[in-house]
Amino acid sequence: MTHEGRVGPLERGLAVLRAMSEMADMADVDAIRPSDLTRRTGLARSTVDRVLATLVRLGYVRESDRAVRLAPRLMELGNAYLAGSGIPEALGPLAERLADEFDESVSVAVPDGAGVRFVTQITRRRTMSLAFRIGDLLPAERCAPGALFAAGWTAGDWARWRCAGGLATAVPRDPGAEDDFRRRARAAGGGWAEDDQLIEPGLIAVAVPVRDGRGRPVCAISVVSHTSRHSIGSLAGHVLPRLRAETPILDHRPAEARPHAGAADSSRRVKEEVGAEFLQSLARGLGVLASLGRARGGLTLSEAAEATGLPRATARRALLTLADLGYAGQEGRRFAARPRVLELGYARLSSMGFGEVVLPHLAGLMEEVRESVSMAVLDGTDIRYIARVPAYRIMSVDITVGSRLPAYATSMGRVLLADLSSGEQAGLLARTPPRPLTRRSRTDLDAVLAEVAAKGYALVDEELEEGLRSLAVPVRDAGGRVIAAINVATHVARGTPESTRAALLPALSATAARIEADLAVMRSAFRLP
Repeated sequence: MTHEGRVGPLERGLAVLRAMSEMADMADVDAIRPSDLTRRTGLARSTVDRVLATLVRLGYVRESDRAVRLAPRLMELGNAYLAGSGIPEALGPLAERLADEFDESVSVAVPDGAGVRFVTQITRRRTMSLAFRIGDLLPAERCAPGALFAAGWTAGDWARWRCAGGLATAVPRDPGAEDDFRRRARAAGGGWAEDDQLIEPGLIAVAVPVRDGRGRPVCAISVVSHTSRHSIGSLAGHVLPRLRAETPILDHRPAEARPHAGAADSSRRVKEEVGAEFLQSLARGLGVLASLGRARGGLTLSEAAEATGLPRATARRALLTLADLGYAGQEGRRFAARPRVLELGYARLSSMGFGEVVLPHLAGLMEEVRESVSMAVLDGTDIRYIARVPAYRIMSVDITVGSRLPAYATSMGRVLLADLSSGEQAGLLARTPPRPLTRRSRTDLDAVLAEVAAKGYALVDEELEEGLRSLAVPVRDAGGRVIAAINVATHVARGTPESTRAALLPALSATAARIEADLAVMRSAFRLP
C-alpha cells in the first residue's frame, strides 16, 4: 500500500504510541506531556490531542495532571502477537522447567527486522539478575539468537541489517562488527550459538533454534548465566544436551478462529457521543490489530471483519495499513500480528508490579467517594494490606501497607474466606477461632460467609472496632478465582449501613471490574497474589 493509501489516523495513532513507549523507556518515566509528543512525532498539537483523547477513551492511555501515561490495557495489542504466534503458550512451560533444572535464566526470542525481540522470560532471582523484559529488542549481532537467525539470511537480509538504525537498545553498534557477526552466523549452522559477553561484561548465553515443520527457525531458546558461575564452554557443556533433547518442532499450522457471535462496531456509538475529538478510524484499526490474536496464525479478512463488526472494506484498509507499517503480516489468506507490535509499550508495562497496576484504580475510587480505599490478600488466617490510598480527613482510618488483621473480623477477610471451600474455611477458622472484638461482633461465621458468597460483597459494621464501618468486594483472576479484595472504610457517623452500601457499592464494584480487566490483559506478565 502506498503512503497515501494508508489509514492516516491509524498511522498517526501508532506513531504517538510508539513515541510514548520510547520516551517511557529512555527516560524511565511514566508521565509524558502532550507537548513533548508533539516535538517527538512532528505532528501538529491538535492532531496529538485528538489521538490522545481517542487513546484515553479506548483505555490504552491514562490522563494524570496534564500528562499522559501508558495504561495496562495497551498490552492487548502485544498479546495479539503473542497469542497468534503460539510461541509463549508452546514454549513457556518448557522454559520454566529448564530454568528450574539449570538454575539459570531462560529466554525465548524471535527475529524482528535487524533485531531480536524477547517473548518469554524466566528469570532466576539473584543479586546480579537478568533485566530483559518481554518485548525488549536487542541488535541481532549482540546476542546468541541473532546469530542463529542470521545463519539463514539472504544478501538482502544482510543489506537491511547493515542499513538498520535506531534499534531500541543502549548498546551502540560497532561498525566493524560485521565480520565477527558473519563468522558467528556461520558457526550457528551447527545448531547452536553463543553470546560471550556481547551485551554486557560478565553476561554469557547459549541458544538453540526452534524450528517449524518445514525446518525454518521460528524462535530461539537461550540459557543465560554469568561468568562468576560458568565459562561459555562449561555453560554449553551443561545445557546443550538437554536443550537439544527438549526443543520441540513447533506446529505453525493456523488454528480456526474462535466463534464470535454478534460482534458490533462500538466505535460508531462512541463517535456519536464524543464527536470530532474521537478518531473512529484509529479505534477501528487498533480493534482490528487486537482481533488478530483470536487464533494461532491470525485471521482471514472475513474473520477479522466478523470479529470487529466492521465492513470488509474497512477491515481490509486497516489490515493493509498495519502490514505496511510492519505491525501485521500476510501469509496466504491470513493476516497475523508481527513482533513489532511489542514495541508499543509492552516491555514497560510488562515490568509493572502488582501495586503499580492497582494503585491508579484505588486512587480514582478514593477521589470519587472521598474515603480511604485499600486492597488486601489472604495470608494464613489474616489479611495483609498490599495497597492503600488514604483519604485525608481529621478523623480517618490509620492502617498502612503491610498491616495484618484477623480475616474473620474484616470485610476484605470475609470476601476472601467466602471464596474458599467449606473445608478450607473450617481449617482456617479452627486455627484462629472467632472471638468478639466489639459488642457488635458476629461469630457465627458459617452463616456470615454463606451470606457474603451469595451477595458478592461484605459489610462489616463496628465489628472490628467501634465506630468503623467497611464495605468490600472481591477481585478475581481470569478464571474467576478471588485473588484479592478491595474495600472502602468509613466512620459510622457518616450514614447508616444501608446508605453506605447504596453510596459505595456501585463505585467499589466498578473499580474491581476495571482492576480485573487490567489483570486479565497482563496475566502473562507477572504472577498474581
